[in-house]
Amino acid sequence: MGIGEHEKLERIYSTLHPSEIPWVSEELPKEFVEFIESGVVKPCKAVDLGCGIGLHAIYLAKLGFDVTGVDISQSAIKRAMENALMAGVAERCKFVVADVLSNLTSIIGETFEFAYDWYLLHHIYPEHRERYIANVDALLRSGGKYLSACFGETNVHFGGIGKYRTTPLGTVLYFSSEEELRELFSRRFRVLELKTVKVKSKLPMPHDVIIALMEKP
Repeated sequence: MGIGEHEKLERIYSTLHPSEIPWVSEELPKEFVEFIESGVVKPCKAVDLGCGIGLHAIYLAKLGFDVTGVDISQSAIKRAMENALMAGVAERCKFVVADVLSNLTSIIGETFEFAYDWYLLHHIYPEHRERYIANVDALLRSGGKYLSACFGETNVHFGGIGKYRTTPLGTVLYFSSEEELRELFSRRFRVLELKTVKVKSKLPMPHDVIIALMEKP
């Protein structure tokens, strides 16, 4: 993240209704749901990196996963805890306020069989990504799966053109190519699948999203 991005996200989560936050939707992306329903990952201990208000974590908890959600925004984590309680899955959900670039293994104190980030990586700029991926690696057990989804540079209906783009909410995102993500991920994981797909959003046009499935050796 760039300087000030943490403050922007905290402002968004503390002042806006979930319906006003573009990446928050009660209807989870069908690509995520289909992946879970495929059975590639069975109910296990999972970590949701950049969990926001906890909707993905709650979905998994209802299916029998034990999920730890991590987000840099205290307001997002507060909402996530409230949502898990209302959904009746608070006992299967643990939420932690932390920067994903910090020493997560010491903060969380456990390892996982499944890690995922959905729309987090485009908030992390290239100079910080190696540190982030090292954190994911440290959190995963051998043989664990890692699923990542972020905006691809082929988006033409989102934030203009270029690698860095400013959103209507003032956040600055980095739009990746498949090649740079494959190079990044392959340093620590076996890349099982990496592709660009059209993902439905709150905007009239879908996003070009690069989805990668990986495994820790």
